Amino acid sequence: MNRKIGGLVLLLAALVGTSALYACGSGGSPANPGEDASIGAGTDGAGSTVSPGTDAGETDAGEAESGETDGGTDAPEGSPSPCLGGNCNDVLTEHFDNLRTGLYGAETKLNPTNVKEATFGKLFELPVDGKVDAQPLYVEGVAVSGQGTHDVVYVVTEHDSIYAFDAETTPDAGGPLWTKTALLAGETPSDARSCGQVTPEIGITATPVIDLATSTMYFVAMSKIGGVYHQRLHAMDITSGAEKFGGPHEITATYPGSTMNEGNGTTLTFAPAQHKERSALLLDHGRVYTSWSSHCDIGPYTGWLIAHDPTTLANVAVYNNEPNGTEGAFWNAGAGPAADPAGNLYHESANGGFDTTLTTAGFPSKSDYGNSFTKLSLSGSSLSLVDYFTMVDEVSQSAGDIDLGSGGLTLLPDAVGDATHPHLLIGGGKDGHLYLLDRDDLGKFSADGGNRQIVQDVLLATGPTETSGTGEFGAGAYFDGAVYFGGVGEPLKRWEIAQAHVTTPPSSQTSTSFKYPGTTPSISYDGTDLSTAIVWAHENSSPPTLHAYSAADLTVEYYNSSQAAGQRDVPAGAGNKFMIPVVANGRVYFGTASSVVVYGLL
Repeated sequence: MNRKIGGLVLLLAALVGTSALYACGSGGSPANPGEDASIGAGTDGAGSTVSPGTDAGETDAGEAESGETDGGTDAPEGSPSPCLGGNCNDVLTEHFDNLRTGLYGAETKLNPTNVKEATFGKLFELPVDGKVDAQPLYVEGVAVSGQGTHDVVYVVTEHDSIYAFDAETTPDAGGPLWTKTALLAGETPSDARSCGQVTPEIGITATPVIDLATSTMYFVAMSKIGGVYHQRLHAMDITSGAEKFGGPHEITATYPGSTMNEGNGTTLTFAPAQHKERSALLLDHGRVYTSWSSHCDIGPYTGWLIAHDPTTLANVAVYNNEPNGTEGAFWNAGAGPAADPAGNLYHESANGGFDTTLTTAGFPSKSDYGNSFTKLSLSGSSLSLVDYFTMVDEVSQSAGDIDLGSGGLTLLPDAVGDATHPHLLIGGGKDGHLYLLDRDDLGKFSADGGNRQIVQDVLLATGPTETSGTGEFGAGAYFDGAVYFGGVGEPLKRWEIAQAHVTTPPSSQTSTSFKYPGTTPSISYDGTDLSTAIVWAHENSSPPTLHAYSAADLTVEYYNSSQAAGQRDVPAGAGNKFMIPVVANGRVYFGTASSVVVYGLL
């Protein structure tokens, strides 16, 4: 076994036990069906049957809900596949794996001895034609059509363009290996939809996902022609940029429900103009998942999660988290839904309707889940909510636009749990709390106060007050018994976690406080030696700044891109929010408003 791959596989085994190989990827057995009591029927927008089953504005199971197929096949069975079927040196999904840990555990070139001003810095920038809001992806050893074998960085832009760059050569050595557009004849990218979140145009916003088993990259592109808006799922050959599987596929969906938001009182219909795909795509257990946000809080809209067949791009199942309410979108500052080894999905929704009147099983009487952690399970053509947690003050938080769904979540290793709570997740939102939850019993809703039914509520961890509206606008990372989060206007902080408990106060924090939107850290490590671990953080300054810290002690900063004389390492491109440093094979990449900046050994 390749030593880099072996190191990461051992780490993943520590994360999730004997099922570790699921952590990075797809394949494996069909998802655990969980609990499914469907509540009606509808269509997916293409005329086929669908069984039934809130939102965020960026500032700037008892009764399960389910959706059925439009003709997709059941998830393929087989042995699990590490890193989505490929080399663990590759970066194929948002935040490196489907647990969303933020860990790149195959970095053998960069370490604390050489990540310093004298030996590490900016190598070059890769110019592109629009904003880079999605995380770049990286694949080693791609047989590029007609151009030999290359290590490739894949970049998508809000101008609806897709680039494949050689990871080892400067852009003036011949430009990209290939570039394509997602636009059809006569189309342009969408306008900003009267919202300042993604400007001046909306094209490809969410981080794609790559399946190496089929050499396919999946992404969603928004476009318009005249006054008609389109959302399409694309499947692109990573060797050539050619569209695959009859794509692109127009996103359509319906869902039963009484809301008049995207509905007529009996059926909700997905409205492409009202949405953008902000949350990263997920590929797990043979399904591609898209989840949908709004443009600011401009209604009407609801929260949609759609499972697609990766070989036809057609809908397999549809879930809506506000069938009888309003809002409730998934945006998560670009973070993606997470998946556990059994194929259960976990997501955070934003402000929207929630019914404090519960069924005898503890589920909201109207099946609306604004500002909630949700756990869903796909079985065949049914995507069902099987558990949830909603904080005690959800109603007031939603009314005040204090979104939970401004942040993303991370699934934690069994090693930090205990006998009562072995399977944990952690995440937060604008209220500044970090919520530590048991994935086997998320906690549902309790009006008793204090959120005492969950494992732990870490108060004001990422924000100064519950109502400041700052808090978490990103996601955390996990490494070696610690979690890392950086809220808006706050330092990046490291908390130790063991025996299902986060130790407070944090064990260390950076001297730098990170302005909006805070920072989503990444961690690199060689797979064997803990002392090689580095925490990487993007600062949305002007110009943007890359920081590198000791993973064991965040007061130790190894490097930042403003240190070198003559602005040697300063990006030329303007800064951009929600950027995640991507570490791969000795280099660090992040997007700007007009480029991808590449750092490495000088």
